[in-house]
Amino acid sequence: MASVLFRGIQTHPFLLYRSALFTTKKAVPYCRMECTQVQTATQDNPKSQTKISSTNPNKTLNKLMENYEAIIGIETHVQLSTLTKAFCNCPYNYGSQPNTSICPICMGLPGTLPVLNSKIIEFAVKVGLALNCNLSLNSKFDRKQYFYPDLPKGYQISQFDVPIASGGFIDLDLPVEFGGGHRRFGITRVHMEEDAGKLLHAGEGSYSQVDLNRAGVPLLEIVSEPDMRSGIEAAEYAAELQRLVRYLGVSNGNMQEGSLRCDVNVSVRPIGQSEFGTKVEVKNLNSFSSMNRAIDYEISRQVALHSQGQCDQIVQETRLWEEGAQRTVTMRKKEGLSDYRYFPEPDLPEVILSQEYVDNIRNSLPELPEKKRRRYEKMGLSMQDVLFLANDLNETYQVAAFFDATIGKDADVKLAANWIMGDIAAYMKNERVSVDEIKLTPEELAELISSIKGGTISGKIGKEILFELMSKGGTVKGLIEEKDLVQIVDPVEVEKMVDKVLSENPKQLQQYRGGKTKLQGFFAGQVMKASKGKANPALLNKILLEKLNDKS
Repeated sequence: MASVLFRGIQTHPFLLYRSALFTTKKAVPYCRMECTQVQTATQDNPKSQTKISSTNPNKTLNKLMENYEAIIGIETHVQLSTLTKAFCNCPYNYGSQPNTSICPICMGLPGTLPVLNSKIIEFAVKVGLALNCNLSLNSKFDRKQYFYPDLPKGYQISQFDVPIASGGFIDLDLPVEFGGGHRRFGITRVHMEEDAGKLLHAGEGSYSQVDLNRAGVPLLEIVSEPDMRSGIEAAEYAAELQRLVRYLGVSNGNMQEGSLRCDVNVSVRPIGQSEFGTKVEVKNLNSFSSMNRAIDYEISRQVALHSQGQCDQIVQETRLWEEGAQRTVTMRKKEGLSDYRYFPEPDLPEVILSQEYVDNIRNSLPELPEKKRRRYEKMGLSMQDVLFLANDLNETYQVAAFFDATIGKDADVKLAANWIMGDIAAYMKNERVSVDEIKLTPEELAELISSIKGGTISGKIGKEILFELMSKGGTVKGLIEEKDLVQIVDPVEVEKMVDKVLSENPKQLQQYRGGKTKLQGFFAGQVMKASKGKANPALLNKILLEKLNDKS
């Protein structure tokens, strides 16, 4: 029966009917679930609805928070980029046709046994070390019992009382535009577990379909301490986690694909009170900006209820963030703590790590975002430059690598940062390309900076060369020779051009000497035009100023 069911779902993955729990079609049964009313979120009771001003949310929030403090903690699920699932050989590819990457183990069919993917252990140790955690050299898996239609076994393989890592922290720098500053947030634990499947709800809302492709995909759950106090701190914490897992190469961290999912717990309390308030969980956060807005809204909602003497209206519940309405709405109430009836997973052995194994992984870790930021800071870069270069959210962090490769060729650090953050970043944005897709190489950028700094070409010519290098490629020296772009540094030649421009513009010369000194720019522009941009700017301005002020 089990093998027939498995083959049937593989052959017809999405034939899920409403007429019966098991419906037969061509002698093959298909699983489906039906509900009298499907509702992902219910609106709050209108009587207890609290209005939050949206005219100036930041000003409103700051005023409301004068007497209250927000307490925020985050549970983050990171989907690991392993080739196969946690306990079987099935691959997982985001966007695959439903129920095409499954096997009897994914489906939880009777008689199947899990076999641990060792890559999960390696990735978990990497993340634990990167988060400054204490590793458990002896840990185990546990069964977390609960019923949900997309959890085929009726339990989830997870870790309970002995996680693989605990007691860590993460350091980050807040953006300059939000006041800047360094923050350290505690990490309670990191544990390994498997993902559940996915429910796809029918348009008319009378039934749901089950896709088990995601069932058994390996996850790391990272639980923070309740150390955050605002939406921006929480959003930056999540962004730093994304950077971390991408630097480590353990996950692509794409929130849109569900590779990084954050559930936020928010409560407020009067300033000076030691006990935590009633916490509310907020879900459906698909970007860092939406996380920021959702948390700030939820803080405002709870503070408003506190200030109106309606604390009893704040209940332990799960709320969804509605992006369109810019508010949270009740999803489900929580009557109390869930009893998951954990017990050790009998089908998997303990996870035992040797110190040598841990040390080898520690020695293989790349330079992490925090260390990179501190290194850039020691180079003399401003915090704005540091955050732009080190906090690039691209999956492969090419910008930081490109910068490091450029200064590795002895390019001036500040000039390299300026070129990358300025003209190169603008070009990439306009052309919608990444830094590894442009034709410019770090070696040629270093050569360009050296040519400008050494006086071989002017900054203006340098920009022209830069855009050609980005779009067509080539070498700096080759383009300089091909287009005869070498800067004119001979004082006699520059003086001849200045004299010619002054003799051709007697009216403007008279106006300059009559007090209109801003005309110096006009004369400089005419000389640069005559030299086709090749005149050395410093030499040009020196000779021009001498000639303009010489009234003999």
